[in-house]
This record gives sequence, C-alpha cells and structure tokens, in this order.
Amino acid sequence: MNFLVVTNAPTFYKNKKYSAYAPYVNEMDIWFSKVDSVGILSPHFYPEKVFTKEFIRQDLHYFDLPFFQFNNITSYLKALILIPYTLIVFIKAFLWADHIHLRCPGNIGLIGSIVQIFFPKKPKTVKYAGNWDPNAKQPWSYRLQKKILSNPQLSKNIKVLVYGEWDKQSKNIVPFFTASFSEKDKSIVDKNYSSPYELLFVGNLNDGKRPIFAIRFIEYLLLQKIPVKLKIFGNGGLYEEIRQYLDVNNLEPFVQLMGVAKLEHLKDHYKNSDFLILPSKSEGWPKAVAEAMFFGCIPVATNVSCVDWMLDHGERGILIPPNLKEAAEIFINELNPENLRLKSFKAQKWSQQYTLERFSEEINSFL
Repeated sequence: MNFLVVTNAPTFYKNKKYSAYAPYVNEMDIWFSKVDSVGILSPHFYPEKVFTKEFIRQDLHYFDLPFFQFNNITSYLKALILIPYTLIVFIKAFLWADHIHLRCPGNIGLIGSIVQIFFPKKPKTVKYAGNWDPNAKQPWSYRLQKKILSNPQLSKNIKVLVYGEWDKQSKNIVPFFTASFSEKDKSIVDKNYSSPYELLFVGNLNDGKRPIFAIRFIEYLLLQKIPVKLKIFGNGGLYEEIRQYLDVNNLEPFVQLMGVAKLEHLKDHYKNSDFLILPSKSEGWPKAVAEAMFFGCIPVATNVSCVDWMLDHGERGILIPPNLKEAAEIFINELNPENLRLKSFKAQKWSQQYTLERFSEEINSFL
C-alpha cells in the first residue's frame, strides 16, 4: 500500500534525515509501521521554531509544497499565484497513493479536502485535530473543511476521525482519540489532596493556551489564602513576558518556569501533582488533559471542544469559565479531599482506556 499523508506540518530534511513536529511524528510513526510505502505532501518551511523529531522510517516519498498563509492581502495574492503549481503537486501525489490521509484543519487540509472530491474511489482517512463542535466560532476555512468532509455526496470512501462525540453527524464521522501511554504504564495513583496543592501547566506558551491566565489564577488563590504552587512546562512566544510578570509580581516562590520536558519526565510530575490547569481558548484533543488524567492529576480546564465530554461534565475534572474570579471560586468550592479523590479515580479509569496499543488497533481497522 502507498500511504500518503497530506499535512500543514512542515517536513524538514537535514543530514539526509526527515523530521517534523515531534508529537505529530510520534503518531505518524504508528501509521507508517503498517504500510508498504509512505509519502508525505507538505511544505518544508514554517515561520515559527518547533520541537522536532526524526521519523523512524526514512524511506519517504516526499512531495514538496510551497508554504503560504492567508494573513493579509499580500499573502492572499501569493497563495493565488502558487495555486496552479500546488494543484499539480496534489494531483501527482494523489495518483501515487493507494490510501490518502488528510491532516486537518489547515490551509493544506483545505486544498486536500477539495481535491479529494475528484478521487472518490480512493480510500481516505481524515484526522481532524481541531475543534469539531458544530457550534464553535471558527475561521471560514475551518467551517468549509468541516462542511465538505461531513457531506457524503462530496466526500466518498472516507472516514473522518474527530475528537469527542457530537449529535446529528453523518455516518462517515468517527469519534476518535489520541494516546501517549502504553498498557504497561497503567496503574492506580491514590492521592490525598491536602494543601499545599501543586498544579501543572503543560503546553505552548501562546495566547491560545492562556498561560498568563493560569498564573493569575494562582495569584488569586494565594490572595484567598489557598496554598498553591504552579509548574509551567512549555515554551513559546510568551516566555519572556511570563518571566517578567513573575519577576515584577514576586511570584518566583510560587510559579516555576520548567521549560520543555520529555514525556517520561512529565509522567513523574503528573503522578506527583494534584491538578493540571489548561484555560485554553480552543482545543482539539488536549493531550495534556488526557495525559494528566491517566495518572490521576485532575484537569482544571475551560469548556472548549470535547473537554466537557472528556471530563464527563465535571465528574472527572473541574470545568471553569474564562472569567478569573469565577474560575477560582469554582475551584475553591471543589477542594474537598474525598470529592477530589473520587474525581481522580474516575479520571484514571476513563483515560487509561486510551492506550497506544488500542490506538494501533484502531488504525489497523481504518487501513
């Protein structure tokens, strides 16, 4: 089988090795292990620095695409000029493929969702990594991709893998998940939930993840005489602003910037911490939430995308609004040790269903 991946994630080639964004590589290595030949259709450039990793397989057929964005009039004009060449590369790659795997949403995913209409007999899967909530406010390009992919008349012989379970979906929409840990990692962690409480933030330090909200959340709790500490794992454009904020507000004893950590290192922190806070504006499948739950670290998260479903409406986590004071008051009201231990056990039971072994089995069924 010639398996083609169509993705916005840039593919880098250095020292005769292909690499890409590390979490994406971890997932695709599993897909790639099940097929004869692998092709990747993607750009080779990205304007921001990303944490990369080499693919296990290096016998890749690479279809290089120009990088473009839709940010302003200049970028729109550039994209229009590049579209004829881009379509030629798409058609060449689609003709090569026996199975087409689209990674959506994104600019490349949008073009792929349109081009796949003209290949109705080719088996296809789509990994929709964004928010599939039909009522979510999203860019027009995201809404267009969702409409095309969920229309059985336009999208034939296709399975669209989405995060969460949503009402009134077409038959080609399949609730899916992602996984970080193996069956051998499963164990029940019993936490006593007594102060001082330790919270984690794990994610990119950008406006979408709202790390500064998490810090101000800690500030508010400290003012209410709730003993808390926060460890921040990640990097990104807000790093310097966060560092200065901590310095100016004398928060270093309570908030630590930990940098980027490997999953094995994070595992220990999930086991030994009480809560994970993720006040995101938007999510697909928030991996940090599922990872924390795997080890009984209770998520404190905004109700976006499939988070409400993951947390079972607050039965295995704490749902907070984007308002700081309200969020902190909800959290304070949940600080009952027996209540928290029950949430922790429920979180572990749910998250430990979704292992790498099960993920691999599910991929087999799609291929």
